[in-house]
Amino acid sequence: MGKVTIDTIGKYDNQDVTVCGWLTHKRSSGRIRFLVLRDGTGTIQATCIKGETDNQVLDLYQELTQESSLAVTGTVHRDKRAPGGYEILVSSIEVLQIAETYPIAPKEHGVGFLMDHRHLWLRSSRQHAILRVRHAVINAARNFFDDQGFTLLDAPILTPSSCEGTTTLFEIDYFGDKKAFLSQSGQLYMEAGAMAFGKVYCFGPTFRAEKSKTRRHLTEFWMIEPEIAFADLETVMKLAEGLVVAIIEEVLQTRKEELHQLGRDLTRLEQVRPPFPVVSYDEAVQIVQDAGESMPWGEDFGGAHETIVSNHFDKPVLIHRYPAETKAFYMKNDPDRPEVALCVDMLAPEGYGEIIGGGQREDDPALLGQKIEKAELPAEDFAWYLDVRRYGSVPHAGFGLGIERTVGWICGLEHVRESIPFPRLLDRLYP
Repeated sequence: MGKVTIDTIGKYDNQDVTVCGWLTHKRSSGRIRFLVLRDGTGTIQATCIKGETDNQVLDLYQELTQESSLAVTGTVHRDKRAPGGYEILVSSIEVLQIAETYPIAPKEHGVGFLMDHRHLWLRSSRQHAILRVRHAVINAARNFFDDQGFTLLDAPILTPSSCEGTTTLFEIDYFGDKKAFLSQSGQLYMEAGAMAFGKVYCFGPTFRAEKSKTRRHLTEFWMIEPEIAFADLETVMKLAEGLVVAIIEEVLQTRKEELHQLGRDLTRLEQVRPPFPVVSYDEAVQIVQDAGESMPWGEDFGGAHETIVSNHFDKPVLIHRYPAETKAFYMKNDPDRPEVALCVDMLAPEGYGEIIGGGQREDDPALLGQKIEKAELPAEDFAWYLDVRRYGSVPHAGFGLGIERTVGWICGLEHVRESIPFPRLLDRLYP
């Protein structure tokens, strides 16, 4: 038998195999020496027994250091005491590299040190578990939209203008005499896509030059953004609920072991079933005020306010119809209450804040033109966006789900920096 991966090792009981991986730790017990390897799919114990394993292999034991790369050949043996229920009785070892002294020792390290060594910290079991959950979240979201007939479109990362306000843009030179910006959202482009394909979504990185140091903020994060033609606010509220339910179901089905490893209380996630609570902005303000906090009508929610509202419920809550002045120019006003927008935010429970933001878009070209002018945005940059309304405008709506905040909530993380492989923060651009 040739090379196999650790996650499939159970298929090869009593067969000779080769596993390629990295040494996580080793220990010795009399005439038996144990090497624990990981290969990215799992961990396995490789056992060397004096008198049964070649002496040359036994002599290697002292030389091997943490993270040394090896190809271990031997016989698979079922053993309930071993990690994963199987071990390899070693016959030979090929050393690919003896690693230098590994900087991340089995002791407590500060966050700054671990972030400086993020390229190595990714190898730890905790980070492995978190990023496998992230993979499941993304996979579930893609499958959800694919199964409902959405078409994936890729929005540009370089854009000529802002869609969320100019104060949080990363500006770059574009061939000297022009300015470009890193995208804050793919939404505007998905609106054009929805008029061509009906139902579309994009998934990619977005950037906010927001000088925030809270546990919920990154300067580079990933969003999945659906947009639907012939849709209203209620349509996307149901879609958002369905998406989050599908994500939770996928993670509980495929990553329960990782959640256990992270110490996550699964009962909190198992409660995430439809229907989600739905409250108006007015009702949410009342919840905040009843909790003893001062919040006049018309202000947007801060992190503390969101926590108060979300703690009022045991699953995600949808808050709709915020004051129009607190929302972006493209939101449609409620015709029955023009002072509020047809928008919605979804707050995750347990104080994790907003994971979804969206709503119904302004579909009247004249009104949208007025809103662009009021927001003091350059009309020439949005000519194409107005064109979307000039040629067969229809009611349409959509939202964006932030991957990192969603992963942070599902994993029960203290900070979103662990929910992305290489986080970008106000004070962090390395590695």
